[in-house]
Amino acid sequence: MPQPPVSRRQFNAAAACLAGAAPALLLGAATAQTRTVLRISTPAVPDDWHARMWTVLKEQLEASSPGEFEVQIHLAGSLFKQGTEPAALARGNLELASISAFDIARQVPEFSVFTAGYTLRDPQHQQKVFNGPIGEELFRRVTERMDIVPLATLYLGTRQVTLREPRAVRTPADLKGLKLRMPGTKEWLFLGEALGATATPMAFGEVYLALKTGTIDAQDNPLPTVRAAKFHEVTRQVVLTSHLVDGLFIVVSSKAWNAMNAAQRQKLRAAAQAAVAFNNENRLKEEAQIVEFLRQQGLQVTTPDVESFRRAVQQAYAGSEIARAWPPGLVDRIAAVR
Repeated sequence: MPQPPVSRRQFNAAAACLAGAAPALLLGAATAQTRTVLRISTPAVPDDWHARMWTVLKEQLEASSPGEFEVQIHLAGSLFKQGTEPAALARGNLELASISAFDIARQVPEFSVFTAGYTLRDPQHQQKVFNGPIGEELFRRVTERMDIVPLATLYLGTRQVTLREPRAVRTPADLKGLKLRMPGTKEWLFLGEALGATATPMAFGEVYLALKTGTIDAQDNPLPTVRAAKFHEVTRQVVLTSHLVDGLFIVVSSKAWNAMNAAQRQKLRAAAQAAVAFNNENRLKEEAQIVEFLRQQGLQVTTPDVESFRRAVQQAYAGSEIARAWPPGLVDRIAAVR
């Protein structure tokens, strides 16, 4: 049936409604356009604490500055593969990521001091170093050379050695001839050799099968990673060498940082620090529980003469090409932080 004609009164009422709604629609569109988009890329899998921390950052920003930021979280390397984030940040194709000291050392060689074994004593020492004058000084160099701004340092874990077959390990000499998987960069391989083993480069995804088949004899990682990757199924001993206090750095691209006003920068830095506090608290709690878990899985847990490992590793670095990039006195300054 044909619709009845619209009266002039109905037409005017509809037009008035549209006219009243238009400013609100335009305001909504303008608000959406002025939101600062923060894309986050991380290789971390959803259940890991340094994946969950990004949700904390997002919630903190939503609470402190509603409507100002649009935070997009991309986990498991789904946006950028691990190791490619620094280039993406520098180009402005990515706003936020967590990158390692090894990533930074490629462009800021003096930062390789934090890839060396036994530079940092424990998680508390790590936080004091990076939250103090040394961290401020080195982070300034990172910004100048990499076009990124470090916001906070998170604790990833203390690296230990797990062995496919048990052996008596007291000193680095006891690891001689042992094929120890390490990531395939010169800094990682140097660390493996300094521990006394035969460093064997291998992608992380290949480690489980390599341990199972005997292609390698051992691997090193923080204990939460050992459990998450199920390495306890293919190893029989944990040696608590505690050779590297590992960390990641939450960084923002300089392009994104420079586009923010002072208040937004402060809110983002506070959100990053809240995310790190969440990660660190839960990571330390989990790490303390995992030793007992590994024992329950049938692994031997042994503690070597850590001091002998420390002396051997530090001596290996002292005369190395890697150490030549370290500013004079930096190692002593780090050690002096209490």
